[in-house]
Amino acid sequence: MHRPVSENKDTGPEGEQAPEVAATFGNQLADAARKAGLGKLADDEKLSPRDMLAALGGIRGMAETIIPGLVFLVIYTFANDLVWALGVSVALAVVFTLLRIIGKTPVMQAVAGLIGVVVSAALALWTGRGEDNFVLGLITNAIYASALLVSMLVRWPLIGLAVGYLMGDGLAWRNNKRRFQAMQLLTACWFGLFAARLLVQLPLYFAGNVEGLAITKLLMGVPLYAILLLVSWLIVKAVYAKPAR
Repeated sequence: MHRPVSENKDTGPEGEQAPEVAATFGNQLADAARKAGLGKLADDEKLSPRDMLAALGGIRGMAETIIPGLVFLVIYTFANDLVWALGVSVALAVVFTLLRIIGKTPVMQAVAGLIGVVVSAALALWTGRGEDNFVLGLITNAIYASALLVSMLVRWPLIGLAVGYLMGDGLAWRNNKRRFQAMQLLTACWFGLFAARLLVQLPLYFAGNVEGLAITKLLMGVPLYAILLLVSWLIVKAVYAKPAR
């Protein structure tokens, strides 16, 4: 007889605390996902272009994510001026944030983007190396990849924690073999995204290929995120599908 997944690893004093810790963390992940627009996506039986766009941050959010990096690439490529390229990208991030404040729209995404752009630019200006503008992104990808991999190895896949609470399932998915395996697979897919970014971009960083870093960051950013979001939706809907009567 198949033993519940939750019984495999969670025995002893520390194991007794694991579900409680996981529940708290899962709720936090689900709240973050809802704020990012993924909650509505989880509720949809059919995926509409509008909801998909909203999950990606909307046209405005996508522009705030893409334009500073694109402008940096264009200026650095044609003018070969690091200061100007960084200055204009930071200025654009500031403008995007101010527009959200003035318009009284949610500012968290813009502020997070602004902080990232400013810190990255400051590091590149301090070292005088254009490739250091991408160090923060590389570190972020490494942290995400490591966290996802560890969560899979200890059989508490992070994507499952978020999905479980988004779908109102809590931690029950761990006792369902099909759902548990699906959450492991999804977590592996997201790990693959961050690992792939590192595999492609780290050699470019060590080679000092600033243009290559800028291009791959754009191509492996929103486009790959959108594809994985679609794959995630399809898998989640498949394992949470209501049985036909």
